[in-house]
Parts: sequence; structure tokens; C-alpha cells
Amino acid sequence: MAALSWTTAARIASRELRASRGKFLFVILSVAIGVAALTGVRGFSTAFRQTLMVRARSILAGDLAARMFQQPSDAQQKQLEGLTANGTKMTPVTEMAAMATAEHSLDPLLVALKAVDPAKYPFYGTVDLQPAMPLRQAIGGENVAVGDDLLIRLKLHVGDRIQLGDATLRIAAVVLSEPDRLSGSFAAGPRILLSLDQLEQTHLMAAGSRAGQRYLFMLPKRDDRAVAKLKTTLEGFLPEAQITDYRETNPAITMALDRATGVLSLVSLVALVLGAVGVAMAMRTHLLERMDSIAIMKSLGARSSHVLRIYLVQTVLLGLIGGAVGVALGVGVQLVLPLLLAKLLGITPELHIAVSAIVAGLVTGLLTTLLFTMPPLLDIRGVRPILILRRNVDDVEEKGTAANIFARIKASFAQVVAGALILLGITLIATTLSDSKVVGRVFTIGLAGVLVVLLIASWGVLALLRRFLKSTRASLKPVVRHGLANLYRPGNPSAALLAAVGLGVMQIASVFFLSQALVKELRLSTRPTLPNVFLIDVAPTEVEGVTALLKSQPGVHGEPEMLPVVASRIIAVDGVKASELKLENFPKRMLQSISLTWVDEMPPGTKVVRGEFWHSGDPHPQVAIGQRMSERLHVQLGSHILFGAPGDPDHPINAEVTAIIKSDGQHAWSRSEFLLPKSALAGLPVVYYGGAHADPERVGELQRALFAKYPTVTVINVAQAMETLRSVLLQVSLVVQFLAGFSIFAGLVILASAIAGTRYRRIREVVVLKTLGATRSRIATIFSIEFATLGLVAGLVGLVFANLTVRVVLSRLDLEYHFLGWVNLLSLVAVMALTVLTGWLASYRVLGQKPLEVLREE
Repeated sequence: MAALSWTTAARIASRELRASRGKFLFVILSVAIGVAALTGVRGFSTAFRQTLMVRARSILAGDLAARMFQQPSDAQQKQLEGLTANGTKMTPVTEMAAMATAEHSLDPLLVALKAVDPAKYPFYGTVDLQPAMPLRQAIGGENVAVGDDLLIRLKLHVGDRIQLGDATLRIAAVVLSEPDRLSGSFAAGPRILLSLDQLEQTHLMAAGSRAGQRYLFMLPKRDDRAVAKLKTTLEGFLPEAQITDYRETNPAITMALDRATGVLSLVSLVALVLGAVGVAMAMRTHLLERMDSIAIMKSLGARSSHVLRIYLVQTVLLGLIGGAVGVALGVGVQLVLPLLLAKLLGITPELHIAVSAIVAGLVTGLLTTLLFTMPPLLDIRGVRPILILRRNVDDVEEKGTAANIFARIKASFAQVVAGALILLGITLIATTLSDSKVVGRVFTIGLAGVLVVLLIASWGVLALLRRFLKSTRASLKPVVRHGLANLYRPGNPSAALLAAVGLGVMQIASVFFLSQALVKELRLSTRPTLPNVFLIDVAPTEVEGVTALLKSQPGVHGEPEMLPVVASRIIAVDGVKASELKLENFPKRMLQSISLTWVDEMPPGTKVVRGEFWHSGDPHPQVAIGQRMSERLHVQLGSHILFGAPGDPDHPINAEVTAIIKSDGQHAWSRSEFLLPKSALAGLPVVYYGGAHADPERVGELQRALFAKYPTVTVINVAQAMETLRSVLLQVSLVVQFLAGFSIFAGLVILASAIAGTRYRRIREVVVLKTLGATRSRIATIFSIEFATLGLVAGLVGLVFANLTVRVVLSRLDLEYHFLGWVNLLSLVAVMALTVLTGWLASYRVLGQKPLEVLREE
């Protein structure tokens, strides 16, 4: 036979596609839903993450911030100004303490000044004022904006005047919130927001003045790599400055975004694999149905390469059609999801539908289709022309002949090569989707390992089932025995189907369990009782009274937090004097003014990263140090830090580092980097810091009540800033749940199509049973038992591996794993019900098949 041209092969392939539209619907559906979930979920999650990153930037008011505790030198100032040459914007923020009085009063009040350039500040976010007005109108000239607590303490109103240094300024507005409130300094006293020019007019800034200088930077493009590069540059010529980028402004947001990104990337990869599984099962079923046609073509002289060419073209066409439909659905998902979630989230992510995303979707759909249909396509080489004349299901060749053994080894080798190519392709796709070679390799290795174990487990379950039926042959009802035996009947791909369904169940359950664990953690970070009002300078004799007042105050929720603080300094670390320490972007003079806190139990919002926390009552001097501080001081577990004891310089505290901790930044305890047992600080002078949660609109009442009874206690109101933080975390939580649910739905549809693809194999069995006198109800019972057993076994195996996978992943994400017994049980029942339902939705017409229609083809 002459070589078959690609044009002829395409013509034959397209004719077969048109003649078997119903059969190919499962293939197209699997590819389309897989690509749709992939492009839609990935596209929306990328757009949403970019939107959230803007919100994260607003908590810093810029892309980066450099905090200094002294004015930069001339050389440093030149280098700072040089950074703006490439389009980077920079604005300084000066923070300092000063004294202010009402215009006609001599009673001074310690205040916290914040001087900014209203033409540039803030780069991200807005300053909310009352009455509402632009920041340029509220500050500058003779106008300033102040905190509500200043009005309370000086008994002033908007429009009144205050004396600040040599300047008399008018209160134009009250500051309700400012974007960088959480990342700025928590200075004691009410705050006053003014311009840099006004600060000069006050003449408060002089040589040697204690003022904090913060520089905010905004890059021309929102690029994380550019942010990291600028951060490295700043650390190089500002060694004494603390450099922070927008990802480090709040640990809760950083952890939430990192974890959410990991889960959403997994969702995309799961959608890819589930689509590929559906394609493989559907194409395998189709090719098995076409064995007669393949045998006829070979009888007429066609070679295996000719037949492979036809079905390769057919596979490409199916992949392109499914990919095109999937990309259209994915774009639809990206269009619809923001509309559905706009009211719920309060934000609408920008729509980014790039040509590269469409091309990536089409290529992904085509590549996965080709990869996962390779093994069944290779089986075409083993189809013999004699099949059309001798239609036995079992292999008719001699099992032990040398030729047959060689053929099996050769066939197995080809399948092994095909499997290796599949894994290589999945690695490339996973690496591209996750933007990480490590993630791509780990995902592929894990997928290959799980698939092998699932195949072995499926084979073992079928072997046990066969032994069980042999031992209980006489005691089981014929219908039950027949239904169970159907799982390992000749020609039935039960092991492959069990592995495919088990893999699908495992991946869907893994996404669900991971999303639930992440959402649970996010809910802990968004509790409405987290502190949003902080108290400073509470005397030991006032702790009980302040706590009682907070509990009785309207609008205050939850239990107030009170932590003892001992002022101290670091004398030496591991025998090296503090003045000789090599620190990373941390001014050495800060070591002379640190805060120690005593605790006997793990404080809320704190986790041990390394080491072990002490037990209550342990007299041994030891310290738990914050992770970032440990990196700056270069201390490890077992290091010794020598702290100066206030009031007793002859008896310093030599504490061993036994734990490195990490705080979520949302509790009063997060303000302390050094935790020690109570016994180590007993008898030292102490002052208390506090935290409580109050309704944002009731904070003013709380401030007035505290000032009336405890005028020396300073109240720092970050309620509005905490609400912004809480809303961001809630948005992350909702999107993770929604996209995980969408991916799970897509996976269920794909699994259903894979199960439904077996209906064409049942026609012959139904005909044989009907010819032997079986009724429809008997056949229905046999099939129901088969479907239920298939779902039960696949669900059980899949859920076992899902829990093992989730346990490992959660440990990497620093999240706790909890076995959800009822959820697993309900999931098992749901998988079994889905398998039975899907099997019958695809097979109910098979029961109406007339025996004569099939027997005439024999």
C-alpha cells in the first residue's frame, strides 16, 4: 500500500469525527473543561492577586520604605536622588515627638508629628479625613490635620488653632485613617499630620533632633523583581536603615498571600491533570471501539504508521477544538467572576486577557491531549488483521512463546517511553504555570509516585476481590457476584479506571482540604475581636482598672490584652560586645533601647518556628526571639544574649535562645521581639502595653473614657487600618473558597465524563445477557453494584492519599493538619453516589439495545 499522505489522513480523521460526534463529546468536554478551569482560574487568580498587591502596597503607602533614625549624609542623599533617574518616585516622611498647646492655653501636650509632601504622599491608598477633602487642602499653609485624640485632650474642635513650636496652625480636619498607619512608628501622644514646609516653619528640627526619617519609593512598574533589586541597592548604601518592601508590611497579609498563591497554583495544576485524565480515558475508550476499523484497514494493507497518522491527526483536531472551547469558557470565567464577586469582595480586579494566555491555553490543551493519548495510540501497533475474523476477547496467542514474550517486552518499553514523555511534558507545563522549576519537579514526581501507587493499589484491590469471590462463590447472590466480577472481566479497564478516578478524587479532595485549612487560618486572622486600639504607658497599679474599663465600655469586644514591658538593652551576644556586632540593616543604637516581655505560656498570634517554648514556672533564664530580629543579630538556638537589668547594672540577665518565634503582627504581643520567663524578670520595673478591639465608630468614646479616668495612658487608634487589613484577608479567603469550588466542580464533570466513556463497552455485555434471558432489572442491579464498588474503592484509595498529601503540604505551609472524619465519610459516600449516577446517566440507553442489532455485526 502506498504511503498515506497527511491530507488523506486528515480527511479520514475528519469524516470519523463527524460520524461519531457523540463519542467525541467526552474528549472535547474533558479538554475544554480542563483548559477552561486552567485559564479561567489562573487568569482570575492572577488578576485578583495583582489587585490585592495594590492593597498590600497601600498598607506601606509605597513599593518600598527605608526607615532611618538620623538624617542621611550628603553622599547618601545624592544616591537617593539618583534612584529617581529611571522613573522611580521618592518622597520623605519625617516622624518626631514634640509639644503642642491650644492657642490660648499654657498646658503642653506631647504629640507625634508626621510631616509629608502632600503632592506625592501617599503613593498608594488615600488619607481619609473628616470633613472629607483632599490631603493638599487639609495640610499646608496654615492648615494641619490631627487625630481625634488631640481634640479630646486639648478640648478643641475643627477650626481651632494650636501652637506648635514657632508656628500657629489651624486644625482643618480630623485624620480618620492613613494608609501607612500600621507600618509607621507608634509614637506616644496624639498625632498631627502636616507638610514638610510647615515642619520647617516650626523650627522644631535642629541638629541632633530625635526624628525618624522614612523614604517611600514607587517604581514605574509593579514588578517584584524590580522591587527586590531596589531593596538590595538601598541596603547597600544605607547600612543603618531598615528596608521594608510592601510584602513585609504585615506578616498576616504576607503569609495569607503566599499561602493563597500556593493553593491557587495547585488548583490550576489539578485542573490540568484532571482534564488530561479525562482525555486519556475518553480516547482509550474511543480507540478500543475502533479496533474493528483498524483491523479492517490493516487487512487492506495499511501499515501501523498509516493508522497512527490518522488517529494522530484526529487527536490534534480534538485537542484544538477542545482547547478553543476551553479558552472561550476560560475567558467567560474571567469576565463573569468579577461581576459575581464585586459586591461580595468590594473590589473588581482588572481584566487581563493577553494573547499569550490564549496561546498558552490552546498549547496546553493540545499538548496534554497528545501526551495522554500516546499510550492508547501506541496500542494500535498491536492490532492484528485477524481480529476482524476472530473476535475473542481473550488473547489467543500462546502465552509462553518466545516471540510473544519479546513482543510484550517491546510493547512495554514503548509504553514506558510514552510515560516518561508524559511526565516530562507535565513537568514543563507545571513549571510554566507555577513559575518555579522546584514546584514543577515536585508536582511531577509526586504525581508519578501517586499514580504508580494508585495503579498498584487498584491492581491489589482487584486481586483481593477475585480471591474474595472465589472463597464466597456459594454464599453470594448471583447478581452481587456478577456485579463484583464485572470489575475484572476480560477487556474491562477497571485498574486504569480505578487509578484515574482515584487520582481525580485525591486531587479534588486535596484542593478542598487545603483550601479549608487555609480559610480556617484566615478566619483566625480576621476575627472581629483582634486588637485595633493599643494602649501605651499603663502603670502596674492601673492595669486592673484599665482592664475593667475596657470590658465595660460599649463597643469593645473580646478579652483585652495586657503585656508587661521591661526597658532594657543588649550588652553582648555570644560574648561579642553590642558595639562590635555586625548587624544587617539595623542601627546599633537601637540595641540600647529594647523591650523585654515576660510570659509563661505561648502568647496569642505567635508560633514557634524553631526550638521549643519553655514550660510555665521554668526558672532557667531563656529567651524566645522574633525571627527577623534573630536574622539581624545572627543568633541561633543555643546562642546567649546578655541583657542589661534596669536599676541593677551589676546583675545583667544572661539568657539562652531556646526558641525562634514568628508573630502575625495583629496582637499587642507582636510588639515585643524578646520573650522571657516571668522568673527571669521578677522584681524589675515594668510598664504595661495593652490592646483591645473596639468598633471603629466607638473609638472616640473609648478615648474620652480613658482620658477622663487615666489621663497618662496613651491610646493609639489603628481601627481603620486594621479594618483595611481585615478586608484584604477576607477577600483572600472568599476567592480561595470560590476558585477551589470552581475547580472541584470542573474536576467532577471531567471525572463523570471519564466514567461515562465506558458505556460503549457495555453494549455487547447487555446483548449477551439479554440473549441468555436476563431482564432489565437484573442487568440494572448488576451494573449498579459494579458502579458502587468502583466508586467506593476509588474514593477510599483517593481519600487516603489526599489526606497524606495534605498533611505533607500543610506542614510546609506552617499550618496544622486536622483529620476531618465526617467530611471524609461524606466525601466517600458522595464519590460512590456520583459514580453510580454518572454511570447510569451514560448507560441507561444501553439497556434498550436490541440483541439482533449487535448480533448481526458478529
